[in-house]
Amino acid sequence: MQLISKAKIWAKSLKRDIVALWLAARDARVPWYAKAVAGAVAAYALSPIDLIPDFVPVLGYLDDLVIVPLGILLATWLVPPDLMSELREEAARRIERPSGRSGVIFILVVWLACIIFLALAVRKLV
Repeated sequence: MQLISKAKIWAKSLKRDIVALWLAARDARVPWYAKAVAGAVAAYALSPIDLIPDFVPVLGYLDDLVIVPLGILLATWLVPPDLMSELREEAARRIERPSGRSGVIFILVVWLACIIFLALAVRKLV
């Protein structure tokens, strides 16, 4: 039972940090490189579309269990600690969830870039 309660606390902190990163991507006090990473991580985490669909065995859930938490860890590390604390507090107070539209666009752009890259690679081989 204790493992389940720890998992719930961890999941709540991830949700809070995703909203905090969404706020960080829009905050003028955050360095540009941290904004870029925070925006990409928040957009991907909030997107209803996964880079690797969940129906793909093992890899489908890999992004949810590994990629998203590692992205959150990297982005929170890049944002200055005092500012990240402030953004976490603001995220905890927010009731509304940010829109996932930018996440959908981000994932579609990544897929499009992959398709173009593969098409160019196949074209060079032929």
